[in-house]
Amino acid sequence: MRERAVRGLVTSLRVRSKTVLFTILIPGTVAVAVPQLLARWRPHPRLPVDSYAANAVGTLSIALGALLYAHTAERFGVEGDGTPSPTDEPGALVTTGAYSYTRNPMYVSVVLVVLGQALRRRSVSVLWWAVGCWLGFHNRVIRYEEPHLAEKHGDAYERYRERVPRWLPTGRSRRER
Repeated sequence: MRERAVRGLVTSLRVRSKTVLFTILIPGTVAVAVPQLLARWRPHPRLPVDSYAANAVGTLSIALGALLYAHTAERFGVEGDGTPSPTDEPGALVTTGAYSYTRNPMYVSVVLVVLGQALRRRSVSVLWWAVGCWLGFHNRVIRYEEPHLAEKHGDAYERYRERVPRWLPTGRSRRER
């Protein structure tokens, strides 16, 4: 019994440390470093929005995106014993928490952080980066992730796909619970 608890703790620490490392390297670069560089490199033109409103909404978007990312990474570790890294994906199909509202909340969270920075910096360049990120994520999901998950999880993924929308929550999210 004690050996199982120790093994579980070691596994949990391994998963968490790999998640932190991946988060710093990949989403950290995409959602934080690149927008900061773009905002400095191309400060003009600026988004035509009130700076107070843009700052408030941008801060909210960044906070929601960061919290959503943390939640989804935690679900991967707890429910699937995996990380956000494609090389260490969860073994189980993760369908709880935010994943019961949208099939791709991790990508949504990254785009929210980038959009928040576009607003806070009032940067057209960062806004275009957000659009590019979403297009890249959309293509990855359609061309790789959905076929891979369908092959790996079979009917369970097909039922999940029918029940939960790809991107934004709709009225059909969480039905058939």
